[in-house]
Amino acid sequence: MKHLLATALMTTALVAPAFAAEPIDEFRIGILGGENAQDRLNSNECLRAYTEEALGVPVQLFAPADYAGVIQGLVGGTLDMAWLGASAYAATYLQDPDAVEPVLVKINLDGSYGYHSIGFARADSGITSLEDMQDKVFGFGDPNSTSGYLIPSIEIPQTTGATMSSGDYFGEVKFTGGHEQTIVAVNNGDVDAGVTWADGQGNWEDGYNSGALRKAVDSGLVDMNDLVEIWKSKPIPEGPIVLRTSLPEDVKATMTALVDNMYETDRECTYNISAGESLGFNPITHEAYVSIIEARKSKSN
Repeated sequence: MKHLLATALMTTALVAPAFAAEPIDEFRIGILGGENAQDRLNSNECLRAYTEEALGVPVQLFAPADYAGVIQGLVGGTLDMAWLGASAYAATYLQDPDAVEPVLVKINLDGSYGYHSIGFARADSGITSLEDMQDKVFGFGDPNSTSGYLIPSIEIPQTTGATMSSGDYFGEVKFTGGHEQTIVAVNNGDVDAGVTWADGQGNWEDGYNSGALRKAVDSGLVDMNDLVEIWKSKPIPEGPIVLRTSLPEDVKATMTALVDNMYETDRECTYNISAGESLGFNPITHEAYVSIIEARKSKSN
């Protein structure tokens, strides 16, 4: 099926109208925060090399310090492609609905494209649920993260009956800066518990099949036996790979086909760019994120 899609996309590219956008002379891929910049660059180097070969132009990877850097790059037209979280896509859309278009989404091993915000603490802390977190320090990741802020900031108060403001239920609520930072902060005892993302499938000991915990295990940052899950959100739609809307149609078709077929062509690269085990990427549209956009709007009101 994917090969048929790729053929269709490439055929579309060949018959693109003569008045299409100006040809590109470089291609810039933004990498959302979540782990340190060098690890992000290393994980996506295979994608950079494949893209350069497919497009025939220089390709650069950008790993800004926070989510906002990628969002602003896409809105400002200085980035051509990124894999966004659902909330980061919502933020981009709300700033400029025409800036990017979602094209692909990561598929879990069971065929779904959802994931969870996972609340966790140290196993030796005695904390096993949100009830044990009263008056303790809770860590969010990035303000533009879906699982590291948006969804837990909506769902956790439904459990605690209190706001996420410091001193209301939790003793202090702080931002760590990203998923990896939250995992390290909990592991080191700098915060009592925090939230990060995972597909929620597979084994806890492995950091689940994919997500920030899996990446932390792979890089040797944590031993999951030292951590315990204390909360899990409802399923969240996985964020999309987006392309700058004003790119030439042949470029968009080429990049969509390249990533869509990555699972068949290079499993190791697929593992690297999808933060663990997956079935690769499948087509997705804006409609999948309407609920997240509304949730994001509700938080800003």
